[in-house]
Amino acid sequence: MNSADPVWPDLTYSAWSETLATLHLWTQIVGKIRLTLTPWLNHSWHAPLYLTARGLGTSPIPIGTEIFDIEFDFVGQRLAVRTSRGAERSLPLRPQSVADFYRATIDLLDSIGVVVAIKETPNEVPNPIRFSQDRIHASYDAAAAHRFWRALVQADRVFKLFRSGFLGKASPVHFFWGSFDLAVTRFSGRRAPLHPGGVPGLPDAVVREAYSHEVSSAGFWPGAEAFPRAAFYSYAYPQPAGFRDRPATPGSYFDTTLGEFVLPYDTVAQARQPDALLLDFLSTTYVAAAETGGWDRAALECPLGVPGRVRPI
Repeated sequence: MNSADPVWPDLTYSAWSETLATLHLWTQIVGKIRLTLTPWLNHSWHAPLYLTARGLGTSPIPIGTEIFDIEFDFVGQRLAVRTSRGAERSLPLRPQSVADFYRATIDLLDSIGVVVAIKETPNEVPNPIRFSQDRIHASYDAAAAHRFWRALVQADRVFKLFRSGFLGKASPVHFFWGSFDLAVTRFSGRRAPLHPGGVPGLPDAVVREAYSHEVSSAGFWPGAEAFPRAAFYSYAYPQPAGFRDRPATPGSYFDTTLGEFVLPYDTVAQARQPDALLLDFLSTTYVAAAETGGWDRAALECPLGVPGRVRPI
């Protein structure tokens, strides 16, 4: 561990936007491999990546009677593949086109007996190009990717603490490669109205299954051309009347275009107590959703977890 690394690193969007766009597509290739080989789980929970001590990984993927995993190692700057039979292969993470990364990844898997064909069209990106044909996105700044992972480390820590304060159904803290964000979701336990669909780059059936039940969802997003700023967010589906008008953490606001509460990453990174500020944002926006949505808070909530201490009942 490099003690010189800032705990909350700089994530100025313009400084790494080209790397972000390329890395987004690389993660989609790896994510689609997991998606293709893993049985469907509610709310697409079989598809995301997860934070690891070195980057982002798939967790075990079934292949016949064995398993394998894939990890973006942002410490060693490599894509690592390991199987339960002991095979291990890797590719360097370096500037290369999406097409070259796609071919190299598929060839690497084939070399250890993992044969998979994925849908090549990226999801949730404007003007998608098939992976095998994309030679436009080819930037990779290793230091920028490492900073992004370091920011995910901090978000993941606080999200997991926040998750411990809920007894109801809650998602893991996971990284969705389509929207390129780290997210954690709480559920009221009630069915939601059928989602209207129409989300760009996602089949309506996927969206409707994902939002089959009422949620309060929060996450971290590094930004995009339409919103060029890293930020934490929180939204409710369906959005209850009065939700957007509820008070939230100082420094946050309700963005009417996005339809969610937003807390800029820089505001957290520069705060005297970043963890406390972020936890307050997660908590206050959840309360806004739960209270305006009529959730049974007494039955669903509990104190935040403490290491080594059994939850009192």
